[in-house]
Amino acid sequence: MTEQLDIRERGRANGEVIYSDRRLFMQFLGFGEATDTAALAETLEEAGLDGVLYEELNDPQGIGLLTFSEDPNDFVDTLRPFLNRPPFVALLPKPEFTLFGRTYALGYEPDLDETLVDRPWRKVIDPAHRWAIWYPLRRAGAFEQLSSEEQTAILREHGTIGMAYGRAGLGTDIRLACHGLDKMDNDFVVGLLGAELYPLSSIVQRMRKTKQTSLHLERLGPFFVGRVVWQSKRNPA
Repeated sequence: MTEQLDIRERGRANGEVIYSDRRLFMQFLGFGEATDTAALAETLEEAGLDGVLYEELNDPQGIGLLTFSEDPNDFVDTLRPFLNRPPFVALLPKPEFTLFGRTYALGYEPDLDETLVDRPWRKVIDPAHRWAIWYPLRRAGAFEQLSSEEQTAILREHGTIGMAYGRAGLGTDIRLACHGLDKMDNDFVVGLLGAELYPLSSIVQRMRKTKQTSLHLERLGPFFVGRVVWQSKRNPA
């Protein structure tokens, strides 16, 4: 029998399964030798790109550029030529920070447009989210051999911590799937966003003690730590 594939995102509303083909793709790029971030920000503003520019904490000439779109073609058709023109073409790429992923649903969300596009878009351009930590992770293969019940319990532990920090106004997160989209074969991209840096570090510290991080991760990082210097202003349509 031929398998009937359905790769739409799924949620649940009013007891019924709902579907969506919408997803937000996000790319994070790191660069060095950036000595004039004001000029970079001005160029981004003039270009009308949807994104965020960060000044890197651990490199006085480092920056991070986050861009996002529902159409992955935009990263090749629009972003690629933009980055090959001044002033960005003169920067030194940091390939260790190259991240690419897509939003995804877990199957219970009642509003898929909000989950997949609107909420993550609003989070990254929120002026209150001045600090960010972006990093990739890869789960150990043994995690995929666990039962769905065991996986759910392990992931719920992570989710509970994230929700607690969110309710307290200390930080929020972006989680992207990057299966087959990442040259280092990572599984996910995570962005921690907040008004202050310390709570984001505290989230990472708390996560270290969970079963997923301590027992079921093969690789974590590298970590890009940065503060916002420019954000686009266009809200999701």
